[in-house]
Amino acid sequence: MDVPETVTTALEDRPVAGATCLEAGAGVGNTTAGLLDAGARRVYAVTNDADHARTVRERVGPGGPDESDRAALLEADLRDLPLADDSVDVITAHGLFNVLPPESLDAVASELTRVAESDCHLVVDDYAPLPDDAEMRDLFSVEDAATELADGRPALTFYPPAALRRLFAGYGWVFDRRRTLLDPVPWTESHVEAHAEVARSAAERLPDELGGPLCEEADRLVESIGEESVGEMYSVAMRLAEE
Repeated sequence: MDVPETVTTALEDRPVAGATCLEAGAGVGNTTAGLLDAGARRVYAVTNDADHARTVRERVGPGGPDESDRAALLEADLRDLPLADDSVDVITAHGLFNVLPPESLDAVASELTRVAESDCHLVVDDYAPLPDDAEMRDLFSVEDAATELADGRPALTFYPPAALRRLFAGYGWVFDRRRTLLDPVPWTESHVEAHAEVARSAAERLPDELGGPLCEEADRLVESIGEESVGEMYSVAMRLAEE
């Protein structure tokens, strides 16, 4: 299976073989593929994004390049998982929390804890806040301003690893280890353009006097950045304390 190195590095010290796993926030299915490749007995890939669901289904469903009868795609909200209590041995959240606003964190953490078996392993991989002088930080600020004005919430929130450790500690999770997956993070031209397009799309739904300057700033930053290597992607592993 074609699994990114960030995923294999995050999973290599976790007891995935033979485990029932939950990929919280399935994205394009990279971690689902990584869990299957590591020998998971069952993987539940959960997303509420229709495009992501289609991508994962095409990847691990019948006829897909990573086809497996051990994977199940669940289109559901992470705040209301269609899984039984105490039913999952390993939970992964790879690049999930940066797209969750602060007001959703407790509901998601509570629900992940509900479905976790005693001594469950949790792996959270995400991006640390970028340095103040990073141009990508400026682009993310434009993206957040446009989406907050258009949709009432920012597109991105970058949490320090300590913040997510504290969140889950409140639900009985015990810190196990932290490692760096990328340092610096390579933001390619395609990444830059994708984030600029999110900003433009939101800005175009705003009155011209608001949306116009945001589109112009997004375009300026695309030209200025090109590509940039900056920031860190980290992996934090925790275990649910046995009762």
